[in-house]
Amino acid sequence: QPDLVESGGDLVQPGGSLRLSCEASKFILDYYTIGWFRQAPGKEREGLLCVSHIDSTTYTKDSVKGRFTISSDKAKNTVYLQMNSLKPEDTGNYTCAAGVCTVGGLRGVDYWGKGTLVTVSS
Repeated sequence: QPDLVESGGDLVQPGGSLRLSCEASKFILDYYTIGWFRQAPGKEREGLLCVSHIDSTTYTKDSVKGRFTISSDKAKNTVYLQMNSLKPEDTGNYTCAAGVCTVGGLRGVDYWGKGTLVTVSS
């Protein structure tokens, strides 16, 4: 069974919203921070957000500030990425990963999901 499993990717119109899910094992959620990454077509993967439940360190990429947020449901062992006011440039493969959240992004990643595809287009 994969360590991290993403779901929720879809085709959405500009200005719309989407919530992605990242299901993880309890072990991973207890000892790691889950962060989200995105890889747009033809571009390198970039870190988007992480929020440490251990020391409250956060990181949010400037281009998604005020639009994307992270939340979690411990009972479901799931971390969510809520995306609002989506833009065509948000199109990409979204991956969750488990590591250490720093002010520069998620580092020391030990676990990666396979990703879920988000397409923002009219």
